[in-house]
Amino acid sequence: MKKLFAFLALALSMNAFAGNVEAGKVAAQKYNCASCHGADFNSPIDPSYPKLAGQYPDYLLKALKEYKSGKRVNAVMAGQVQALTDADMANLAVYYGSLKGQMGIVK
Repeated sequence: MKKLFAFLALALSMNAFAGNVEAGKVAAQKYNCASCHGADFNSPIDPSYPKLAGQYPDYLLKALKEYKSGKRVNAVMAGQVQALTDADMANLAVYYGSLKGQMGIVK
């Protein structure tokens, strides 16, 4: 019984991060994320904006949800996430995670 519970818990947690890469690409364009995070999501327009490409989807989803709830405080992101649905956030997270990230600081 413990194994079944553990399996179900794992399946549910994996589903919590399920998203659609193509829908995430559409959402990234719709919400104009590239205006701050760069066209390839590796080269921020302003170095204070993080690179999103190649990040772990679960981390990105958590961050988006925390911006929306107010747990993470950032005036720009607080405004950006208010229109996002849970599906939008999951889709964006898996899309950015599917992209090739670059190491180092962009100059």
